[in-house]
Amino acid sequence: MKVEKEKAFLRFPRQEPRYRPVEERVHDFRPVELPLSEEEIRVQAARCMDCGTPFCHGAGSGCPLGNIIPEFNEQVFYGRWKEALNILLATNCFPEFTGRVCPAPCESACVLGLILSPVTICQVELAIIERAFADGTVPSGRPSVRKDEKVAVVGSGPAGLAAAQVLNSAGYRVTVYEKDPRPGGLLRYGIPDFKLEKRVIDRRISLMERAGVRFECGIEAGRDIPFRFLLESFDGVVLAAGARQPRDLRVPGRQLGGIHFAIHYLIQQNRLVAGDHLRGEEKIDAAGKKVVVIGGGDTGADCVGTAWRQGAQSVTQLEILPEPPASRADCTPWPLWPLMRRDSSSHQEGPTVRMWSVNTLAFIGKDDRVASLRCCQVEWKPEVAGGPPVPQPVPGSEFELAADLVLLALGFVGPGSASVRDEMHLECSQYGYPLRDERHMTSVPGVFVAGDMHRGPSLVVHALADGMKAARHVADFLREGRRGQPA
Repeated sequence: MKVEKEKAFLRFPRQEPRYRPVEERVHDFRPVELPLSEEEIRVQAARCMDCGTPFCHGAGSGCPLGNIIPEFNEQVFYGRWKEALNILLATNCFPEFTGRVCPAPCESACVLGLILSPVTICQVELAIIERAFADGTVPSGRPSVRKDEKVAVVGSGPAGLAAAQVLNSAGYRVTVYEKDPRPGGLLRYGIPDFKLEKRVIDRRISLMERAGVRFECGIEAGRDIPFRFLLESFDGVVLAAGARQPRDLRVPGRQLGGIHFAIHYLIQQNRLVAGDHLRGEEKIDAAGKKVVVIGGGDTGADCVGTAWRQGAQSVTQLEILPEPPASRADCTPWPLWPLMRRDSSSHQEGPTVRMWSVNTLAFIGKDDRVASLRCCQVEWKPEVAGGPPVPQPVPGSEFELAADLVLLALGFVGPGSASVRDEMHLECSQYGYPLRDERHMTSVPGVFVAGDMHRGPSLVVHALADGMKAARHVADFLREGRRGQPA
């Protein structure tokens, strides 16, 4: 099919990604999404209007990485894939991750979205990098000149990997310390394989290792290696250990068996898919059970998809917030990230019951295990005149919900126990996040912090952007001389 770019956005509709049939995909953990063909990708790229002010790559309302989207769309349309790759990699070191798991703030800020459906930017981005991997044209990042300075990166999630990639490409000798058996952080252990297959991570790690990055896994900085070792052995340190402390639900009955944090559930399943052994720990299994997921975000949706794959009898997802509108709410006008209801592929995989404006009051047990939840409906009203709305129980709305397995997907509240942070005596916020200056440097000279460990839990794309920025600040610091003294 011959495609003309002029006014293509008027002639061609947005094409959403296709998915494997539900009856097939619920029996495995392989990726659910099917890629568009090259011709389909070129058509979608042609829909880009190349508008005068491309809000899609503005860091304030569009892509946090500042991806130069109209330019790589144009190169894809004309079949200039190498040029498109160079443009994409100039701002995004790991488009194979963002193309799969990013919720695409760039698309919500697309100017075309004012009148029609926005461009499928994530699909184009993913097609560029996957074609490059297939052709063997992804640059390794191996520097032409190797510097003497060494940098330690603590944590191998998206922020740590991004920092390591940028610093290694700049010629520094980078060692990444990861407490888990394999690198990747929550990319590997927190995101199910049906959304991000782990071969994608392994492929990138292999490329980074060949480029000179050293990964030391199974080593927790601050416990297995002391802080003084990092300071004495390295010219710079980047802390990127994430924010893995889950938010708890302190209500009566919380101590009952069968109530687990969602992140523990997802990590365990990812380990099982990878062939790891549980080493005597209890298996969190939804098979044949009435599952209740408390929390309506992405982590909750991942639990829904995992529970159906494990053979759950039923799945109910509770959310304390009101149900969002089906389309962009007036309170979040373009180009802001829209408040609207989002249903993931996991919600299509079984008769999931989604309940909104529901608060859990207590867990009720039988034989020391959870048997049901006592809940109520809430209304969001200002507690005081002009104050923010808070949930108020609706009189007479209490109800009981049967449950054999409860998964708490309530977000994260901080970095948790980070011994390296404590041993360093870093200045931290009241929630335990290390503070930093405009250079991303902590209160300890030469020690930088990036990603969720500083800003709190956020999107993968935010962690990547922050890790890349931190790496550039580290490079500036090292060029000025060790410990900030002029060379």
